[in-house]
Amino acid sequence: MKRILVVGVTGAGKSTLARTVGERLDVPYHEMDALYFTGPDWTVNDRLTESVSRLAAEPRWIVDSLGCPEVRDLLWDQADTVLWLDYARHVVMPRVLRRSLRRTVTREVLFGGNSETWAGWLSGEHPARWAWSQHANRRREIEHRTRDPRFAPLSTLRFSRPEDTANWVAGL
Repeated sequence: MKRILVVGVTGAGKSTLARTVGERLDVPYHEMDALYFTGPDWTVNDRLTESVSRLAAEPRWIVDSLGCPEVRDLLWDQADTVLWLDYARHVVMPRVLRRSLRRTVTREVLFGGNSETWAGWLSGEHPARWAWSQHANRRREIEHRTRDPRFAPLSTLRFSRPEDTANWVAGL
């Protein structure tokens, strides 16, 4: 495991797992949202493809994302391992709600200096709404990719329960 993708729906724990695995295996961790959002008002990195191309060419990395559409294949083509957090909605929704509530109340600074706001909760792009509305679609997309012959060489570990993930990490 040298080039690792940690995939799953919003709120599954991708960043936490990627950070932990990266530390345990001494693999540099890269947060996709930090690569994607680079400025105020959730400004998108206009050089994202270049940034991700450089990252994907490195010998060792772990990224906490399926990858946004414009760079998805770049990451999947270079990865050797996929860690899939395939958790049910009833697992991820309390997580994403707690996280967003904490971030909103504390005004935690996120990617590009942005933060979650109370007004943001009304947006269809809010993490809680996104996690709910995209759960089935994201799951189908990941399932499709893991069965795609192009990605057959990837070692895919699919975790359906947080306990399974924790046991696997404990064995690293």
